[in-house]
Amino acid sequence: MGDHFEKGQHALLNEGEENEMEIFGYRTQGCRKTLCLAGSIFSFGILPLVFYWRPAWHVWANCVPCSLQEADVVLLRTTDEFQTYSWKKVMWIYLSSLNSEFGVTPDHPLITDEEFIINRAIRKPDLKVRCIKVQKIRYVWNNLEEQFQKIGCLEDWLSSTKIHLKFGSGLTREEQAIRRLICGPNTIDVKITPIWKLLIKEVLNPFYIFQLFSVCLWFSEDYKEYAFAIIIMSIMSIALTVYDLREQSVKLHRLVESHNSITVSVCGRKAGVQELESRFLVPGDLLVLTGNKVQMPCDAILIDGSCVVDEGMLTGESIPVTKTPLPKTESSEPWKTQSEADYKRHVLFCGTEIIQARGACSGTVRAVVLQTGFNTAKGDLVRSILYPKPMNFKLYRDAIRFLLCLVGTATIGMIYTLCVYVLSGESPEEVVKKALDVITIAVPPALPAALTTGIIYAQRRLKKRGIFCISPQRINVCGQLNLVCFDKTGTLTRDGLDLWGVVPCDRSGFQEIHSFASGRSLPWGPLCAAMATCHSLILLDGTIQGDPLDLKMFEATTWEMALSGDDFHIKGVPAHAVVVKPCKTASQVPVEGIAILHQFPFSSALQRMTVIAQEMGGDRLAFMKGAPERVASFCQPETVPTSFVSELQSYTTQGFRVIALAYKKLEMDHHSTALTRDKVESDLIFLGLLILENRLKDETKPVLEELISARIRTVMVTGDNLQTAITVARKSGMVSESQKVILIEANETTGSPSASMTWKLVEEKKHIAYSNQNNYINIREEVSDNGREGSYHFALSGKSFQVISQHFSSLLPKILINGTIFARMSPGQKSSLVEEFQKLEEGRAALVTSFCMFKYMALYSMIQYVGVLLLYWETNSLSNYQFLFQDLAITTLIGITMNLNGAYPKLVPFRPAGRLISPPLLLSVIFNILLSLAMHIVGFILVQRQPWYSMEMHSVCTLQNESISKLIISPTAPEKIGSNGAFTSFENTTIWFLGTINCIIVALIFSKGKPFRQPIYTNYIFVLVLVIQLSVCLFILFADIPELYRRLDLLCTPILWRVYIIIMLSSNFIVSLVVEEAIIENRALWMTFKRCFGYQSKSQYRIWQRALANDPSWPLLNQTSFSDMPGCGRGVSYSNPVFESNEEQL
Repeated sequence: MGDHFEKGQHALLNEGEENEMEIFGYRTQGCRKTLCLAGSIFSFGILPLVFYWRPAWHVWANCVPCSLQEADVVLLRTTDEFQTYSWKKVMWIYLSSLNSEFGVTPDHPLITDEEFIINRAIRKPDLKVRCIKVQKIRYVWNNLEEQFQKIGCLEDWLSSTKIHLKFGSGLTREEQAIRRLICGPNTIDVKITPIWKLLIKEVLNPFYIFQLFSVCLWFSEDYKEYAFAIIIMSIMSIALTVYDLREQSVKLHRLVESHNSITVSVCGRKAGVQELESRFLVPGDLLVLTGNKVQMPCDAILIDGSCVVDEGMLTGESIPVTKTPLPKTESSEPWKTQSEADYKRHVLFCGTEIIQARGACSGTVRAVVLQTGFNTAKGDLVRSILYPKPMNFKLYRDAIRFLLCLVGTATIGMIYTLCVYVLSGESPEEVVKKALDVITIAVPPALPAALTTGIIYAQRRLKKRGIFCISPQRINVCGQLNLVCFDKTGTLTRDGLDLWGVVPCDRSGFQEIHSFASGRSLPWGPLCAAMATCHSLILLDGTIQGDPLDLKMFEATTWEMALSGDDFHIKGVPAHAVVVKPCKTASQVPVEGIAILHQFPFSSALQRMTVIAQEMGGDRLAFMKGAPERVASFCQPETVPTSFVSELQSYTTQGFRVIALAYKKLEMDHHSTALTRDKVESDLIFLGLLILENRLKDETKPVLEELISARIRTVMVTGDNLQTAITVARKSGMVSESQKVILIEANETTGSPSASMTWKLVEEKKHIAYSNQNNYINIREEVSDNGREGSYHFALSGKSFQVISQHFSSLLPKILINGTIFARMSPGQKSSLVEEFQKLEEGRAALVTSFCMFKYMALYSMIQYVGVLLLYWETNSLSNYQFLFQDLAITTLIGITMNLNGAYPKLVPFRPAGRLISPPLLLSVIFNILLSLAMHIVGFILVQRQPWYSMEMHSVCTLQNESISKLIISPTAPEKIGSNGAFTSFENTTIWFLGTINCIIVALIFSKGKPFRQPIYTNYIFVLVLVIQLSVCLFILFADIPELYRRLDLLCTPILWRVYIIIMLSSNFIVSLVVEEAIIENRALWMTFKRCFGYQSKSQYRIWQRALANDPSWPLLNQTSFSDMPGCGRGVSYSNPVFESNEEQL
């Protein structure tokens, strides 16, 4: 399809989003549809099958291009590299049904108001809406903007003021009815797919269609045994696949079934509060949330009250999260961007559980429905399961090319067969059968099944180690892994945090550290109050729950937590608020307790949290906790000790996690919820530092050492302090002692669109203040330019990464080449970083196994192909039992057992080839094909030149001790006897023995062991199978058993000729083994070839690496770069630098 379209025919759906698609308009044409119907009948269903495999062809054949406004069919194409096509019919939604009930007419105010997409979608005066449904999401035609737009969610442009004003009182019944009809039901409906549908979908796979063709051909040639074997294997494969798909469908249905049957309270603008089934909810509805343990049936924006939510269903972490109401500001900015904090702190997501709902002044908790159905967070999760992303791995694309090459080879063989058999005067039926036979020989029907067994075995080995894979095909992708990103806390370090101590401070500076290991309780003061109140802990069923860090901090105070009663308002505390009290054994605490009135929750973007608390009968206070640098920036400068930077650095360089605390007194003339965050978080008094110890896991260092020794890069991406991250990187071995760390700091210039970037060397010095075993890290401002000596690593913060991405995009790939430590990274920045690394590519063993199986199946098919074509020259072929022995007794057993090799226990410092078309693999396959071809031709010609070949023969079997001269042999050809005399000949016998034993030889040679898999001798079953197969073949070769030879359509030959066959096979084995080991698998030799011929990798990673190696000014040290300097801005674009695909590594 070209790039020239009619006006309005082409557009983008979900532009800029992950599921972006191109959409093309088409109109069905009657004459085209009739022709396609006729073609379907006359092609006996082949045309519909082709249209099923190629949806775009269906549309192009049945329809003509038109504008999207006139289209009754749309063609969709994904904008990713796969460019997958699908098509949908345009449907109509009629609003006329609402006329009788609500009097909805074209001039109704709800219809004429075109502020929202829903209203713009209604075509007047006939009151109908055009829509399409793509991957469970409904899109309506916006008549004003003339494009399809997503429906089922509130518009992104809405400001917080607009949300409160428009939806704060709920919707009218008319608005609800219109939205319900256009947006559809609020259901995540995953129907259980019927078995017959799954069966048809599986059977229509091109692979099974080819198998059906092969089986029909074999039955016509009376090759029933192998046909039945293939049928049985296919039925088992189909049955297992359908069973798995059905089980997944049932599980997914049960997972979301409860979502559609929840009863909620909805507040209408005129109808008041009423109970409603959740499936009737529409975007804009006002929910009234009451009680605890409530499942959210939709995504909703909290506009009044606060909630504690368990988001474990979405995040996997069952840590209570506090949600705060969307503030009603005067800003006209979209509500998602008006605050510097993450907008998600105001959103209650579908599928999460509300643990506690607490009302504010009005006493009720209210939320506006944001998204319904599959538009919700839960719906998006379910859609990702229903419509997974295609897997991009060159192995599978190469596999298709490989199969096409086999098809091309088969085509050549077909032409050769037609010529030979037509010229020999064979019947047309026989000619067609022999020609079609070549296809089933050259393209082995058992190839996909053989590859699948390897992946299944790999999956089982991983499962035994507690590793589960929901997409088994991706195991092969792991074989190309060359970079691993690690989080710090809970991944490299232990899950739990130990509270090491607290460093108080006053006007004179930092005081002596208070160690909790001593058992002494922390003296009463603002610092103790901050630790007791500045957290997001909740009391649920008498148990304190929340973030582990908050829990450790609170437990260190030895205080207790309770809920205030109805009479607490006498002491200035609202009812049902969280109250912390000193324990009964505590002394010299002048307050009865402190109530937590309001929270500004922790946000990764803000790196802090704040609470408003009320002393019983005392002052109202604000406490802040967070990253030291952030907390200090909100404090009165005179309260922050002058030694703040050095004190912080002394702990972070030892790997401690450091949290700062601050507070201030608040006026009592405002309600706590009326105070804005900006007003509360200002002019604070710095209180001190909380020191937490996060030790490395025992397995961290050995795992990182193994990865590094295998030349797999390790990168740390954490939300923790930069200096802490550097220390952990050194202690874990991610950065070795001999390697340097260069700190990159980037900042936007105030009042200017430009930015600056500074490069500093991080120097190690011994420091004995707190531990003789730790290192002190100092940032050197002035240092000689010795950063190029040895390797180096870049370390930078999330803020710097953001600035570099925006202002120094040309330098970003250079930094990523050696970027190892990324600290203070928000979740969004982590995702962006991984995307920049994205094209990097038990996996190695599975990948090598797949390559071995590809090579073996290719050789098996080519060996059989060469042998059959040689016999076709004499208008001969292999008999059914000969084919059966090779296909079933040899190849099938090898295919099942060859994949049983386990992974080698140690990773080597290079990866296996990532492509089937890499030079070593191609050379291996081509060389062995040529070697087999040469051996078969030599055997074919030599057997015809033997002195006994042309003699008359009365019996095909020789008598023991009888000389060749006494044999009576026909002068023209051997006597045709046996079950199928047409096949018996000396050529047939020779070719069959050579081909059969050669299949065993290539299986042995191609079954690679080290360095990626266990040695072949550890695969006992496979070795046993090869020994038995070879023994049986040699027994048949040397055993003069007439009945056995008759069954296999073989002729007895002189002992000397049998020895010749063994010599030819042995020569083939020795040559193949020597070439495979000395050339094909000789990595040093290939590297030498690359150097001799000046080959250089074309991968982005290698190009950048070479450029940096030849740049004497890199890495930069003690310099400041500006974004408006030449070569530093956005002038140079790049496509993800990443790392090379491994065809260059060999």
